[in-house]
Amino acid sequence: MSAARSEGRLAENVMHFARLLRAAGLRVGPDRVVDCVNALERTGAAQFPPRREDWYWTMSAVLLSRQEQRPIFDQAFGIFWRDPKLSEKMMQALLPQAYGRAAKPEREQSQRLTDALLAQKKNAAEAEERVELEARLTSSTRELLQRMDFDTMSAAELAQARQMISQLRLPLPKIRTRRKAASRNGASVDLRATLRGTLRSGGDIIPLVRASPRELHPPLVILCDISGSMNPYSRMFLHFLHAVTNDRDRVSVFVFGTRLTNITRQLRHRDVDVAMAKVAEAIQDWSGGTRIGASLREFNFKWGRRVLGQNACVLLVSDGLDREAGEGLGEEMERLAKSCRYLVWLNPLLRYERFEARPAGVRAMLPHVDVFLPVHNLKSLVDLAKTLSGPLTRKQESVAWR
Repeated sequence: MSAARSEGRLAENVMHFARLLRAAGLRVGPDRVVDCVNALERTGAAQFPPRREDWYWTMSAVLLSRQEQRPIFDQAFGIFWRDPKLSEKMMQALLPQAYGRAAKPEREQSQRLTDALLAQKKNAAEAEERVELEARLTSSTRELLQRMDFDTMSAAELAQARQMISQLRLPLPKIRTRRKAASRNGASVDLRATLRGTLRSGGDIIPLVRASPRELHPPLVILCDISGSMNPYSRMFLHFLHAVTNDRDRVSVFVFGTRLTNITRQLRHRDVDVAMAKVAEAIQDWSGGTRIGASLREFNFKWGRRVLGQNACVLLVSDGLDREAGEGLGEEMERLAKSCRYLVWLNPLLRYERFEARPAGVRAMLPHVDVFLPVHNLKSLVDLAKTLSGPLTRKQESVAWR
């Protein structure tokens, strides 16, 4: 047995490292900590003297569940393995760095790790110094925050993002309806209103009442995926939906994971905190699996006729990763697309330049989508509002990402 294990330091070190990763936003539970300790023992990585490569690959294989988490793991592992002066490393992580026009993804990821490390400092003087340092380095915080991925934001940045989201609006252009309203310059004559006016005048004078088609904002229907893979984005998008729901009428919001839930009534509450609490109570399958086909089938047959009338616009927020491998998804997407004015698909995976429609669910959904846009940061929400504020036609943006 290794010296670290005999002294009882192996499990302790792994536990502290897991706490650091968990504070940085990674999902590392006690089961993975136990599995990591067992893996280090069985692979011989815990033997003395320890080898950095053995520890790195063993721990990353057990503690990581997605490739996007590796930049955070790499930085945390480098700090935890070599640098005993943790405070100096934390201060270096806060120093500004220039990478040209585009920021490196690793720099965005390190902010969460920095916040997790700084949260462990117990000295009040050091905490005050960190606040002063951050205040000096936030000359363009708003602009940087708009381009930062929701999944890479710290707790403070998420709070700022929610405040900015509460001020966003989603304007939809008015459309003509079949109903008509009185208009002095109308092209047609409203016979019913004309006859009523004739009766009031005794029939001597026949005033012609003209009418023109009424223009109304179309209904807005949102279907939001709340599965585990969509968790960082769906939570922020729900704050955006709260602002939209309280800004205009005829908005219907549904969320789905393994089942469909109507949360329109919960989002109507003016207080966003109360609304989010009510939404959390109503949802029973948060951060679970994904059954897109079954959820759309329930929506089409139970809610479609109620909310998709009068040329409704549908926003579908999902990454397209279906647990049922797209079974029956194409038929339900086709039915949904034919029932609405246009169908907009918002996919956070579009933030990657090399995105390809490889999953079966994505391939089944794409042919029926009119607009295909990313939704992963504040800028994408602003671009969504600009896109929907202009005239849209069928299949306008469905191939723009290729």
